[in-house]
This record gives sequence, C-alpha cells and structure tokens, in this order.
Amino acid sequence: MTRVRALRRLIVLIVLAALAWWFRAYLENAVRFVRLLREPLPAVLPVPVEGVPPEELVDTWGAARSEGRKHQGIDIFAPRNTQVLSATHGFVSRRGWNRLGGRIVTVTGPAGYHHYYAHLEAWDLPDVGDWVEAGQVLGYVGTTGNAAGTPPHLHYGIYSLAGEAINPYPLLRGGSRWPPPPPSPPAATSRSAGASR
Repeated sequence: MTRVRALRRLIVLIVLAALAWWFRAYLENAVRFVRLLREPLPAVLPVPVEGVPPEELVDTWGAARSEGRKHQGIDIFAPRNTQVLSATHGFVSRRGWNRLGGRIVTVTGPAGYHHYYAHLEAWDLPDVGDWVEAGQVLGYVGTTGNAAGTPPHLHYGIYSLAGEAINPYPLLRGGSRWPPPPPSPPAATSRSAGASR
C-alpha cells in the first residue's frame, strides 16, 4: 500500500512538473504583467513616429471632431508608411480594426496605461500577447478608418485602466525622436573634480 501511495505521489509530481514546464511562458508573462502594472507612467515619452521631432508636434487635444466628439489624442503627421514605434515597453493587448481608428494597435504599458496607435497603413510583426520594447516597430503611418481623405498620420492616444483619456502632448514634448540620442557622460562631482587638481 505504501508503494502505491508513493507511486501516485510521484505521478502527481511528474504531472505538475510537466504542467509547470508547459505553462512556463504564461507564468513568466503573468509576473511580467504584474511588474508592468506597478511601474509608474513615464513622465516623458518619445515621439512614436520615426524621424518626427517633438518640436513639430501640435497639441490638438479637445479639438472638435465628427459626431460631436472631442479629440482624445494627438495626430502626428508623416509620410505614408513611416514607421510607427512603440512609445513604451509592454504587451500588445489589441490589434485589429475599428470604425474610427481603422487599423489599430494597443500596447498596455507601465501602470496599465493603454497606448493606442490608429490609422495604420499596415501592421508589423507584434501580435496580441507579444511583449514589445520602446522603439519597436508596431506598424506604418496611414489613413485608415475615418482618416480616409486626410494627410497620412498616426493618431496616438493614452488611456488609463479605467478608460480615461489623458493628453499625450505634454509627455511627447519632453520626449525625443527615434533613435534616442546616446546618454550623456555623468558630470564630475565637486569631490572628484577637487581630487584631480
């Protein structure tokens, strides 16, 4: 009887180990997602369109739109098929089509904020559930959805977990274009400067 019990326990342990190995990626992503939610929303974000400097951005937050709507984001104009880059790291939580945005991608980033990229001409490789890094190509500037007939642009919006839109313009104006410049060397402290005299 003791051997049978030991054999059953061994089988259960083997099955649990196999399940843990099988679901390892899901468990790692769950841990990564919890860590992501604990991170604060960055105070500064890079412009998510290749080659567009922050100085060229125009704050269109709250401007009137069709159907009595107010603009809840920023339109970043660039030539058709210019790379659209993730402004932050996170998970691709949505990739699809909607009436207003056309071809869209949503990345859930730090603090659970959703970064919404709309009017894409085409998608790049990241799909729903994929982890992306800041600067990774998500798609290409276009005129899909209700942007048909307008100059090519990216509509970029940021939404809290509760669905509240926030104005991305102030975050982007402090940002940089891609690729980011190399970090500056650390400034010498007065102590180290005095030691070299």
